[in-house]
Amino acid sequence: MSILIDENTKVIVQGISGRIGQFHAEDMLREGTNVVGGVTPGKGGQTVLGLPVFNTMKGAVQETGATASIVFVPPPFAADAIMEAADAGIRYCVCITDGIPAQDMIRVKRFMRRYRAENRMILTGPNCAGTISPGKAMMGIMPGHIYLPGRIGIVGRSGTLGYEAASQMKELGIGVSTSVGIGGDPINGSGFRDLLQLFEDDPATDAVLMIGEIGGPQEAEAAAFARDHMTKPVAAFVAGLSAPKGRKMGHAGAIISAFGESAQEKVVILEEAGVTVAPNPSSMGATVAEVLRRNSLAA
Repeated sequence: MSILIDENTKVIVQGISGRIGQFHAEDMLREGTNVVGGVTPGKGGQTVLGLPVFNTMKGAVQETGATASIVFVPPPFAADAIMEAADAGIRYCVCITDGIPAQDMIRVKRFMRRYRAENRMILTGPNCAGTISPGKAMMGIMPGHIYLPGRIGIVGRSGTLGYEAASQMKELGIGVSTSVGIGGDPINGSGFRDLLQLFEDDPATDAVLMIGEIGGPQEAEAAAFARDHMTKPVAAFVAGLSAPKGRKMGHAGAIISAFGESAQEKVVILEEAGVTVAPNPSSMGATVAEVLRRNSLAA
């Protein structure tokens, strides 16, 4: 098993006819993803990579039975693309797009609340690397070859640190069940807590590596959830230990504005909750290995 996607998940690529969308759709197909079509308004009836292109998400879902979509749509139109996916009955949506205005994401969050919780689309991103269940499916822009199939979940705000963690783990013979990028924006679809719950419920995941960074309360909330609800061990790394207070660092959400939002404070909060924290980015794999050894788990 895996969380969110597997080899049977039917995927629509929103923005498939664009240069970026087509490039990554081809990569996803190479990784075994069951891509069944794409959506670009005004280009319905065409084909891209041998796949049918539809004008609307509703039309695409009706024709293909897709349950997942990935958004490669420019920032001014990306929020509408996400809401169109939700309205069409998509169950899981990954938004890769960077630079979506925060006000647009507030509109998306309000729109999603009109659906009952059990019928509400799961959204990861925006500004994320996507999701991969190695050997099964990939919805994202990550280099699939660095992920070894296994039983460790990864969830992170930083895409590149997620790649680094997977690469280090592969060198140690530790595989990944699913790796999920939640994105670095201050307003995103799913947080650490949401993904920790999915990994906790997944019988194919034995432990979780969480990759956080400065800014926002998500890591502190995840620490409390891990302490109170996780039976599986959790390791973590928090980027930005040298970041000065009040300065934006890279991601739109990476700015310290309150207590508990600096990397140092997050490390303390996580450790007090029983999470094993890697001291630097080059030790993420070794930290996961140590957690597995300590808990006598096979990777």
